[in-house]
Amino acid sequence: MLRITVTTRPDATAVAVEGRLAGPWVDELADCWRSLALQRPHPPIRIELDAVTFIDASGKALLRSIYQQGAVLEASGCMTRATVDEIKGSAALPG
Repeated sequence: MLRITVTTRPDATAVAVEGRLAGPWVDELADCWRSLALQRPHPPIRIELDAVTFIDASGKALLRSIYQQGAVLEASGCMTRATVDEIKGSAALPG
């Protein structure tokens, strides 16, 4: 299960993601991202991953794409932080 909570203010947009970012839930976050990116291109949208418990390969690929499009990824848990660091490091690499 995945919960996505969007908080918008004139100066910021935050997307809090809770649960497992895997399987069909990846498509849910992708749909949410596309909608927000069209509505609010600036300032950057923050993706808060503090309450994410698992991220599969397709979830990582989506987060990498979102990051490359200008989102700010935030995480506090040890494993999720490591995933975000991996995404940020690999986003600069070709491919």
